[in-house]
Amino acid sequence: MSARGEDRGLISAADRRRPLVRWTFGSGQVLILVLLALAGLGPILWLAKAAISQPHDLASNPLGLWSGHPQWQNIETAWSRLRVGPALINTVWIALGNWAVSVLVATTGGYALAILRPRYAKVIDGALLATLFIPGVISLVPLYLTVIDVPIVGGTLINTYWAIWLPAGASAFNVIITGRFFAQLPAELFEAARIDGVGNFRMFTSLVLPLSGPIIGVVSLLSIIAAWREYLWPKLVLPDRTKQPLSVMLPSIRDNVQINLFMAGLLISVVLPIIIFLLFQRYFLRGAGLAGGIKG
Repeated sequence: MSARGEDRGLISAADRRRPLVRWTFGSGQVLILVLLALAGLGPILWLAKAAISQPHDLASNPLGLWSGHPQWQNIETAWSRLRVGPALINTVWIALGNWAVSVLVATTGGYALAILRPRYAKVIDGALLATLFIPGVISLVPLYLTVIDVPIVGGTLINTYWAIWLPAGASAFNVIITGRFFAQLPAELFEAARIDGVGNFRMFTSLVLPLSGPIIGVVSLLSIIAAWREYLWPKLVLPDRTKQPLSVMLPSIRDNVQINLFMAGLLISVVLPIIIFLLFQRYFLRGAGLAGGIKG
């Protein structure tokens, strides 16, 4: 403890005022910041450079800082000739469906387990936790057999986006973290609402959801990222090439196109998620408030 009663860190306030210590400490911070920026932005910047390069430039100098003759038409060629545009639309449609189903199941399931608390809530909560220890590859075959011949209703979901949306909504992890977040909401609010005669549905829509922006942002981010990068399951249930997302379409054409056009297609596939994150990062980052819910 310092003389003022404050916790002393690794470097005291008196040491920080010394020119040598201040310069060394500041230089170290700048160096770490630069290394983090290179680690985070380096691959994306190299992808952008490769997307506008010529094939022989990538072969002769793959780690060059800049392309000798930028080929901006590579982006347009990849969009039209490689059919990146339709695949991107398919990816967006899949991501929107995953988001809607995931948020609906996570919020209603978490609300039922954490707020309504039926007598069998602990049993369901334990079963959900147990499913987290089961590798996804084990359930792959049963899930595929289910979508081929849907129980009770019959029919098949193959070559429909429901085959992707419905399994995406059945995420035990999303339900658990949402329920933990709901459990941290003030119980006095729900007691007052019940005294005023508010029903369960009205309490969910008018009280719980307006307070759940951080957790909805977290579930939204997780579901969109999962939809954007998923490869195996869409490849199995969407054999029709006209319905496949970018994550399936791009690897299938990798060996049949020039490397610079393939990189241009990859660049197009990552631009939209980056834009979405930059526009809504403050909503996503508010999910830091989830820490208290998880600890509960």
